[in-house]
Amino acid sequence: MMSSSLPFIRLKPKANARAIRHGFPWVYDNELVTDRRTKSLAAGTLAVLQDAERVSLGVVAVNPNSRIFCRMLDHNSETLINQAWFATKIKRAAEMRDQLYGEPFYRLVHAEADGLPGVVIDRFGDTAVVQPNAAWADVLLEPLVAALQEVTGVTCVLKSGTSRVRSLEGLSEDSAVLCGVAPESPVNVSMNGATYMADVTDGQKTGLFYDQRLNHSFASKLCRGANVLDVFSHVGGFSLAALAAGAKSALAVDGSARALKLAVDGANTSGFEDRFSTRRGDAFDVLIELASEEAQFDVVICDPPAFAPSKSALEKGLRAYERVARLAAPLVNEGGYLALCSCSHAAELARFRAASIRGIGRAGRKAQLIHTGFAGPDHPLMPQLSESGYLKSLFFRL
Repeated sequence: MMSSSLPFIRLKPKANARAIRHGFPWVYDNELVTDRRTKSLAAGTLAVLQDAERVSLGVVAVNPNSRIFCRMLDHNSETLINQAWFATKIKRAAEMRDQLYGEPFYRLVHAEADGLPGVVIDRFGDTAVVQPNAAWADVLLEPLVAALQEVTGVTCVLKSGTSRVRSLEGLSEDSAVLCGVAPESPVNVSMNGATYMADVTDGQKTGLFYDQRLNHSFASKLCRGANVLDVFSHVGGFSLAALAAGAKSALAVDGSARALKLAVDGANTSGFEDRFSTRRGDAFDVLIELASEEAQFDVVICDPPAFAPSKSALEKGLRAYERVARLAAPLVNEGGYLALCSCSHAAELARFRAASIRGIGRAGRKAQLIHTGFAGPDHPLMPQLSESGYLKSLFFRL
């Protein structure tokens, strides 16, 4: 669509146009002159954003149903948002990943940080899983998928529409096979010396959490000859990496029987079955049970879901992170290690670290913070958008 045919949307005089020019990718609904015409635009409509003096700032995607009214797509207001445009973005993203990783198993597109706001694409060899978490990506899914196939050569593209973010955009939660044939069984993914089972059709999010890869690697260095407890384990992220590094044993705890089955299959495929065990249940309950059993571990890792997915949930989430630390710390042997993780973008590092330290202290333990880990480079951080740096992993020696 030619930019001359796009509708115009204008910032209010007091809106921060400079932030947009300097790379901030979002415009909130209270920053715009929103007349009846603007409010009636369909979710996913492309428009040209102007400052208060009617100077064009670029092409944006509009969603009147979202607090984030506009997402910046391109600062050139003459740009055509078509398959060629998508291909340029995906090619740039793929070049960096292919330089870093020996095999095509990684996060290929990390939303705003890769210039595709709200779009997440994880690659599993010949299969790619797309999360179109913004309305514009749903509308333009066809050229996006065509560009993805053109650049990468993947033969199967799946849509994962179950993200919480889609509900904030007013989008339905639906998943689909967009092209090719969906894998009939989990995809084997090799990372850090272990084989993981990624359920790309029915698993959580896209089927595997690539973002923790470097933190799995660091944790594994602490696990040689150790007895390891992996809480909120999903498909065995930390525990399988620990076993690959020579852990004596690993116990994976999760509430999902399906996730634990995939963890067991990964352990069997990796040849770790004699050192690996699982325990299904609510993580908090299991931590209390293990304490009552006087269980002790050399390394305890807790990687919970986002307890603070929004600012309104922050205080409750921080209390939950503190409770995790308080319940996990007594299970660590003297001189052992405790790793605590948060994927809540609303809980910025200092607040999460403070909550973790309080929990350790209330458990009667003293700690050294030996390492702070973040998401891997296939999850780049957009400097102007703090939300893109969501993952924090704290490693303590107790």
